[in-house]
Amino acid sequence: MRFLLMLCAFMAYTSLYPQENSYQISKINPLLTKNANAVVRLDEMKVEVLANDLMVYEVKQVVTVLNKEGNSDARTQLYYDKERRIKSIEALVYDKNGKEIKRIKKKDFQDLSAADGFSLYNDDRLLYYRYTPVQYPYTLVYEYKVETSDTGFFPPWYFISGYEVSVEKSHYEIVYSNEGSKPEIKEYNLDGFDFQKDITPGKVVYKAENIPAFKYEQLGPSFVDIAPRLKVRLRNFTLKGVEANVADWNDLGAWMDNKLLKGQDGLPEETINKIRELVRGVDDTLEKAKIVYQFVQDNTRYISVQIGIGGWQPISAIEVDKVKYGDCKGLSNYTKALLKEVGVEAYYTVVQAGNTKFDFDKDFSVLQGNHVILAVPYQDEYYWIDCTSQVHPFGFIGDFTDDRNVLVVKPGGGEIVKTTSYLNEQNKQTTKAAYEISSEGTIIGEAKIQTTGIQYDNRFHLEKETSENVEKHYKDYWSNINNLNIESYEFMNDKNEISFQEKVVLNAKNYGAISNNRMIFELNAFNRIDYIPKRYRERIRPFEIQRGYVDKEVYNVKLPNGYSVEAIPGNKEVNSEFGSYTISVDLKDEENIQYTRTFSLKSGVYPPNKYNDYRNFRKSVAKLEKGKVALVKNN
Repeated sequence: MRFLLMLCAFMAYTSLYPQENSYQISKINPLLTKNANAVVRLDEMKVEVLANDLMVYEVKQVVTVLNKEGNSDARTQLYYDKERRIKSIEALVYDKNGKEIKRIKKKDFQDLSAADGFSLYNDDRLLYYRYTPVQYPYTLVYEYKVETSDTGFFPPWYFISGYEVSVEKSHYEIVYSNEGSKPEIKEYNLDGFDFQKDITPGKVVYKAENIPAFKYEQLGPSFVDIAPRLKVRLRNFTLKGVEANVADWNDLGAWMDNKLLKGQDGLPEETINKIRELVRGVDDTLEKAKIVYQFVQDNTRYISVQIGIGGWQPISAIEVDKVKYGDCKGLSNYTKALLKEVGVEAYYTVVQAGNTKFDFDKDFSVLQGNHVILAVPYQDEYYWIDCTSQVHPFGFIGDFTDDRNVLVVKPGGGEIVKTTSYLNEQNKQTTKAAYEISSEGTIIGEAKIQTTGIQYDNRFHLEKETSENVEKHYKDYWSNINNLNIESYEFMNDKNEISFQEKVVLNAKNYGAISNNRMIFELNAFNRIDYIPKRYRERIRPFEIQRGYVDKEVYNVKLPNGYSVEAIPGNKEVNSEFGSYTISVDLKDEENIQYTRTFSLKSGVYPPNKYNDYRNFRKSVAKLEKGKVALVKNN
């Protein structure tokens, strides 16, 4: 008996503390170091579903970091809260020869509040250890065990975690106690991927070995779109003590409406009277919605609340009305309650926000999303409003939540709907300018810039910036103009048309380069498009232009006295399946040139064999953008 106890103890010890040299760098297959900053020697997760409100998972990761860029692949941090409890956590570090150089116990980890910088309330915490490497390569062995009652968040699985990291062994295992707690699994990007799947009663195992690194490529797809991965859910789960039975998005929406939103829309009588008075005499529901949205923007501010169920349930409308702040959930629910009081229907909507578009899978419902907005139905379409923004126009959501599948929560259930797409020509910037070049080479001019669509979203913030930041913006934007001096600027933000206009008066010495009796200057002073994608000897994956746009320039240029035109750029047109470029240079008389240029880019996903064509298109454009006027001094 004593021998068996000693044997068990030894086996447990060697699980974390293997024999010396087992993590030698020399034992890594050379194919796994190609295009890799780190090699995951072992990535293992074992999940045990004990009940609808109890789940335990154990993780062991062994990562050999080859260089400093691979440090991010060797993570030693773990979030927890009162529902998600850390039962054990520890780590070991080995040198390139597999010799132990550091042992990290649970007491060595820092216990921090997981404050995000904008949450008023947040009960998430973080165990964190920052290891500073003294040499490369090194190997980190990291193990932890977690017990949670939040079974609505089932750990997903990525066979490979990101670009430029390879994997020796990947092991994902789920054990469940009965058919009622059997998880549903959806596989993504596994066609052509070498893996093993073993399903037996009460157990599911996925394995894969020797997965080479995915090489990062500019304009490549989001990693989640190409990664071999699994998404897992329980139909019967618990979230912060609230039980659910969910088979699809309709069920999930109904659960959210009944369990998270119900009873949260009450308002004080005084506020009800106030909002009804504001819309008195207005019959159109969309106009009423605009008035309510403006009221919310003028009277509330955004602060996140992330305690317990508050991470998913909005604080009550009456509380938001009292304190005048809330997070995306609280402010959306508050706006929804106000709209209800004036007879306007609106739907609470969950979205995965961010500049990179992310779609909810229509066929597989899971708890996800990091933001909430509102959907206002009107004449067979939805108007989307972000209630956390104090500056965005009504119905304009910008690139934070545009063009993606979201969950619209209705009284009868949930529905997956795609938000507004801002397509190519809708994202337009027009620059009309007049400038003159003095005989000393100084440029003096006025530029008027008008933007719509996503280009509006990129620029309308300027009206709220300080003078110092505005000047810095223009000096960065017009970095091709040295010695730039901003004399004045004016802005006009038309929130009805969703159009932003800028008027800038400027000057800069030595814009025209003088040599002997000649002067040379670049004709396109105010919007140079010079981006050229990186060259690849062999492109591997498709590339994506996420958002198309149109830029148009019309400049009237006055030439200096005492000079004659020696050379000017010719008219040119470049067309491709990715967009087009046209330039027209018209010498009106001896002293005036009119320059007109239009560049359009089309959004889309293109095959890898088209990448060189796209790069050549951008190279042609960048070259033409540098077109120069050559002047010679008159005798």
